[in-house]
Amino acid sequence: MILYPAIDLKDGRCVRLLRGDMAKATVFNSDPGAQAKAFAESGAGWVHVVDLDGAVAGRSANAPAVAAILKSVSVPVQLGGGIRDDAAVEAWLGRGVARIVLGTAALKDPALVRRACKAYPGRIAVGVDARDGKVAVDGWTRTSETRVEELAERFADAGVAALIYTDIDRDGALQGPNVAATAKLSQTAPMPVIASGGVSSLDDLAALRKAAPRLDGVICGRALYDGRIDLKAAIAALAG
Repeated sequence: MILYPAIDLKDGRCVRLLRGDMAKATVFNSDPGAQAKAFAESGAGWVHVVDLDGAVAGRSANAPAVAAILKSVSVPVQLGGGIRDDAAVEAWLGRGVARIVLGTAALKDPALVRRACKAYPGRIAVGVDARDGKVAVDGWTRTSETRVEELAERFADAGVAALIYTDIDRDGALQGPNVAATAKLSQTAPMPVIASGGVSSLDDLAALRKAAPRLDGVICGRALYDGRIDLKAAIAALAG
């Protein structure tokens, strides 16, 4: 099970939001490249990056920061936020991103997901961000009527590398992950699941590992930044 340290980008800086609210951003580092390097030097096998401004705008908005991250580390980088067309997918993969996360596009343009999966096997993930079990899009500013399980099932035969599931109400709140929903999804989804949102302690990681042994990985952000979780200890906990 992989521990993915998260770098969320807003105005070129590393921030964490509270429950997806762009107005409630805490800046943790003004140098994304240095932050990514620190994660890698602590043993992270991946770095998870989200362009928050891009997710809202519908196009990449923190390209220089992402470029700095790619230059700073040799570990694979997973990138989402504002990637909504074939050209953007191709461009970021060409610049060295290992895996693209399609979120809003997965709901609004499922054909893009299928084309990308076919063109770049193993390098396309679907991001499913949920409020009360329903998929949110456009940087979490709008909630659809589509349920998480329904969206996952739509891509059962597409070749999606992973489904990244975020419970928005838990994200950045340090109140623990939605273990029950995550475990259920990991058992029913037709592709590997990566959990995100709410992890605040090593106990939370242990709970996820116990309840959802099929999880591919867990994304962790705020708890790493504020020192509640030591990255090396978290990696060891998930490695088991």
